[in-house]
Amino acid sequence: MTRSLAFRLFSRACLTVVLLAAGSSRVLAADAWPNRPIRVIVGFGPGGANDLVARAVAEGMARELKQTVIVENKPGAGMTLGADHVAKSPPDGYTIFTGAGGIITNPLIRSSMPYRDGDLVPVGMLAVSPSIIVVAADSPVKDLRDLFALARQPRGINFSTAGTGSTPHFVAEMLKLKSDGGKYEIIPYKSGADGMIAVVSHQVDATSEASVVVIPPIQGGKLRGIASTWDQRISALPAVPTAREQGYPDIFIGHWSGIFAPRGTPEPILEQLNQAIQASLNQAAVRARLEPVGIEPLPGNRAAFVKFLAEERRRLEPIVRSANMKED
Repeated sequence: MTRSLAFRLFSRACLTVVLLAAGSSRVLAADAWPNRPIRVIVGFGPGGANDLVARAVAEGMARELKQTVIVENKPGAGMTLGADHVAKSPPDGYTIFTGAGGIITNPLIRSSMPYRDGDLVPVGMLAVSPSIIVVAADSPVKDLRDLFALARQPRGINFSTAGTGSTPHFVAEMLKLKSDGGKYEIIPYKSGADGMIAVVSHQVDATSEASVVVIPPIQGGKLRGIASTWDQRISALPAVPTAREQGYPDIFIGHWSGIFAPRGTPEPILEQLNQAIQASLNQAAVRARLEPVGIEPLPGNRAAFVKFLAEERRRLEPIVRSANMKED
C-alpha cells in the first residue's frame, strides 16, 4: 500500500468518526433537553386571555419538565411581531410561541408577512375562551332568533368589532351569512373593550367577545349573553346556550391559544413539549386558574392540533374572501 493511499484511508476514517460523533452529540442534546430555561413568547400584551393562558400553562410545564419556563410579551401587528421573533429563533426547543387565531387569519388578510407559512410548527392546543355574543342587559333580544329578527327590521342592527379580522368581525360576518336576510352595520372600534362599552351605552345593538372578557359585565348585570360560539357550553356561563343548540352550528369560532415552535425543531423535543403541555393542562392548579374565568383547557396531541388548524383555515378563508377583509 502506498503512503498516499494509506493517508486517504486514514482521512476517511477520521471523517467518519467526526460525523458519527456529531450525530451522537445531536441525539444526546435532544435527550438532555431541557437543560436550561425555556422562553414562551406571547404575541399580546400582559393581562389578556392569551397571556393568562400562557402563564398558567408555563407554570404547569415548569413542574412537569423540572425546568424554568419564562413568559415574555412581544405584542404588536396583531401578534405578528412575536410570531416572527420565534419563527427566526434557533429550532432547539428553548424559544416557543403562544399563538392564536391570527396565525391563520393574518396571512389571509395581510398583503405581506415577515415570515413564511410553515416557519412555525404546531406543537399543541392550550385552551379556548369561546366568543360570547352579547347585547345590553335591558335589550329585548334574548337569543339568536331575536337578533336575526331585529336585523330584518328596517333599521337593521349595528354590531361592534375590535377591528378588521378580529374574532368579533368574523362572528359578525358569520351572522350575516347564516341569517335569513337583514341589515348588518359592522362598526370597528379600537378594542373589544370599547366595543362592549358601545353595547352597554346603547350606541350599538350587539357585539361578541371572549368569555373571559364578557363574564364580569354579564355577572354585573350590564350585558346579556345570548349565544356561545363554541360547540359546548362553558363552565363559567352554563346558562348561555351555544349557537349550535339554537340551530346555527356554522356560527363557530373561539379565542383559542396554542403553542408553536420554529421549523426544524427536532421531533423528540416537539413530542416532549406536547406531553408537557397536556400534563400541565390536566393539573388541578392550572384548571383552577382558567375555568372560573371562562377559559376551557383543551389538551390534545400534535395531530389533533394540526387537524384543528387545517379545519379553521378551511372555514375562515371563504369568510375572508366574501367579506373582502383587508388589513387596516
